[in-house]
Amino acid sequence: MAISIARKTLLHEWRRFLPASIAIAFSGVLMTAQGALLLGIVSANALYVTQSNAAYWVGFPGTQSVDLGRTVKADAVTDLYAEANISHVEPFLLGSGDWRGGHGGGVSVTIVGVDTAADGTALAKVLPPEMRNRLTEPGTAAIDRADSSKLSARLNDVVEVNGKAVRVIGFIDGLRGLGGVNLVTSLETARALDSALPAAGSATYFLYDLRPGTDAADILQDLGNRSGIPRYEVWPADELASISTMYMLLDSGAGIAFVFATLISMLIGAVITSQTLMAAVAGTIPQYATLRALGVPFHSLRRIVIEQAGWVGISGLSLSLVISLLLAGAAAFYRVPFELRGSVIAGASLVVLLVALVACLLAVHRLRQADPATLLR
Repeated sequence: MAISIARKTLLHEWRRFLPASIAIAFSGVLMTAQGALLLGIVSANALYVTQSNAAYWVGFPGTQSVDLGRTVKADAVTDLYAEANISHVEPFLLGSGDWRGGHGGGVSVTIVGVDTAADGTALAKVLPPEMRNRLTEPGTAAIDRADSSKLSARLNDVVEVNGKAVRVIGFIDGLRGLGGVNLVTSLETARALDSALPAAGSATYFLYDLRPGTDAADILQDLGNRSGIPRYEVWPADELASISTMYMLLDSGAGIAFVFATLISMLIGAVITSQTLMAAVAGTIPQYATLRALGVPFHSLRRIVIEQAGWVGISGLSLSLVISLLLAGAAAFYRVPFELRGSVIAGASLVVLLVALVACLLAVHRLRQADPATLLR
């Protein structure tokens, strides 16, 4: 009986419950979009790691984030090559520069120096072998397509970086920086552009892989025992990415501000959902009062309300999912850091459904102590 009455009430009073479904959809989109933007922004802080294929990164001890790396001396390479099961060791450089384009003003850039070998692992997910080969030419660089308008750069433009000529030989996708701009070059070009970068043999990071069947824990222990005073630290790629993401989320002012904004959006969404649903359910109180006057127990009325809240929530969240997917498509088109994960959708949906359920139960709770005759007037 409860299910039948709940559905019939929704179908008959659909105009009353339609604003509630729209409110749930709006709340779901608000929470999902904020969560996806938060994940996209903090994850962008680990792009150097996540867009590379290397299994392990070697850097300065205590590095808080991959973009805050400091020089690792050449003797670290000696330790790496001393391990027979370590393969494909390559350096990775992070420097800085001032971009002076022919079509715009100066922009601060991060100079990213990578090994241009065809099998290079640094930024392998965004830098194809053909473009790596083109970067072997001295004084060439590639930039993210999303940053081309900021730099006013076109293909084959010759610009100045730290007063030295650089030619743009191509555009990549997936390395858009949070604040500055990433300028990808060969190791030799990077050192030529930024004199503060370590000389050949040293680097900001060293990347390496392991031969199949190697016990990674044994290698890490051997590297850790080679010196009484740590000269470098080794991280699995996913661990360094997580460290960089958490640094952006918890230790940077921008991350904390965005977390605060996300919490506010969740609160606003919850308030809108609860108030709209409470108003919708309160409008049907006379019908519930009639049922109670006919002898229907209160727990049966509560089941009706729970069923209604579930159907209203499902319809609203279905609309929310469609809109969120459209937003994700638009974000991808405009290259906005928007990481729509299933966990984000599930979390936002759970919060909205719980708010909807509590709001409906609070609205109908007045029936417990109220006189049915009074409610029917």
